[in-house]
Amino acid sequence: MDAHELLMTALRTIAVYALMLVVIRVSGKRAIGNFTAFDLLVALMLGEVVDEIAYGDVSFAQGATVILVVAALQYGNAWLSFAHRGAARILEGSPRIIIRDGAMEKQGMRKERMSPSDVMAELRGLGVSDLREVKLAVLEVDGRVSVIKHEWAESLRKRDLASTDPDNATDGSAAEVPESHRTDAEWALGGRA
Repeated sequence: MDAHELLMTALRTIAVYALMLVVIRVSGKRAIGNFTAFDLLVALMLGEVVDEIAYGDVSFAQGATVILVVAALQYGNAWLSFAHRGAARILEGSPRIIIRDGAMEKQGMRKERMSPSDVMAELRGLGVSDLREVKLAVLEVDGRVSVIKHEWAESLRKRDLASTDPDNATDGSAAEVPESHRTDAEWALGGRA
């Protein structure tokens, strides 16, 4: 096996990685379950490579080249997504609001190809029995749905009994939560609110 053939293997790996990433991103968040697009892509590619090496369809050197290139691409994508919010939005997507103040967000649902019955099934799975309880429901980049309930729909907590006046609360209640710590803040939703 010469260096040129290994280089061609590496270039083919990069091309397949890019193609698969586009296909997975276009297929939507719900298609990947609790994986990010990158996790699914790496699992698919490495699974296929291991199969090819095990059955002797490719040489060990070619298989190792593919594995190392995929690992490097994964590392590069993770670093780029961490370092640049815009790159993360392009590569991984953004969370999408599907319910706001008890009403379904048709535009967000359409973009994620979710029907009202899909949304209701997700809510039932999270123990939400009444759509009106939901302040915000977000389809996360890994395909999970996160729900933030209205205060009146939340379960009573110990700290709620400590102070009934949120303006004077000193126990970490909602009145003290700065914007940088809120999970429903615009920045936490990928720049969209």
